[in-house]
Amino acid sequence: MSSRRRTLTLPSWLPVDAYILALVGTVVLAALLPARGMAADVAGGASTGAVALLFFLYGARLSTAEALDGLKHWRLHLTVLACTFLVFPLLGLASRGLVPFVLTPELQAGFLFLCLVPSTIQSSIAFTSIARGNVPAAICAGSFSSLTGIFLTPLLAALLLGSAGGGFSADSLLKIVLQLLVPFLAGQLLRRWVGGFLTRHKKVLGLVDRGSILLVVYTAFSEGMVAGIWSQVTPARLGALLAAEAVLLAVMLALTWYGARRLGFGREDRIAIQFAGSKKSLAAGLPMASVLFGAHAGLAVLPLMLFHQMQLMVCAVIAKRRSRDPEPVREPAGTDAGPLSHPAATVTS
Repeated sequence: MSSRRRTLTLPSWLPVDAYILALVGTVVLAALLPARGMAADVAGGASTGAVALLFFLYGARLSTAEALDGLKHWRLHLTVLACTFLVFPLLGLASRGLVPFVLTPELQAGFLFLCLVPSTIQSSIAFTSIARGNVPAAICAGSFSSLTGIFLTPLLAALLLGSAGGGFSADSLLKIVLQLLVPFLAGQLLRRWVGGFLTRHKKVLGLVDRGSILLVVYTAFSEGMVAGIWSQVTPARLGALLAAEAVLLAVMLALTWYGARRLGFGREDRIAIQFAGSKKSLAAGLPMASVLFGAHAGLAVLPLMLFHQMQLMVCAVIAKRRSRDPEPVREPAGTDAGPLSHPAATVTS
């Protein structure tokens, strides 16, 4: 019986899945067969359309009513937002001290960009559930972070990255509005009519999501190959980047756990804060990077891709360990805490 239970629960915490392998395969394909000439123009146009489609679907799926309903636990959500859009960016700015001896300026710009990206939704929910944390709070926190990131991430990137992120030029601002904000707002406005269709075809549209992101990755890395930017990434630089990201993740995991305890949150809330406040969304970050960085998007998203895989592996171990904790004392009535069963959600967002 115990062997069967392990077999059934393994996929819910396994840190590597087929989609991660597909991302790696796409990078390899771009390295071996980058799009050039007319093919690059076609791939670039398709990538632009894919980004617009992704943000339309984000807007159409995000229930504003549900997010507003979660405001009753505002202290928790404010804590997660502060970790995502204040503490993370401050640590990203501190990484400038690693240039040029540890990171190149381009890798540091990508490192800072990953610190500006919103948190995940699916993986935060999945890990919170496995650890027997406050799943409703994780759902709302992820939604709040995604909604805030649509507007705040491009603005922070323009402010903090300067010329590396395109600055505040009229052209970059127009790209952000047309490719990110307009499709997102259109999805929100049309949600009443298309929401049911999206729910009925959730699996198919999930493939569209992932396929669009793979196209964005291929286009970004192809442009990087043609521009010759990958010559800057030596094995030593790559190792230094991984070490810097390991420190970043460790700091955020410790801060979200022990800091939440100092703020008076209970165990279930602390679990939701730790998983929602320490992670970054690859699904949201990649399309944004393609708009903000242009031809240098490939190098800019490399830190995010590496951090994404690292956070899944580490958080999977933490969630599994927390699931073995003694049953916590129930919190007073009136909170929205309460562990749910493991959701059938992937952990690749």
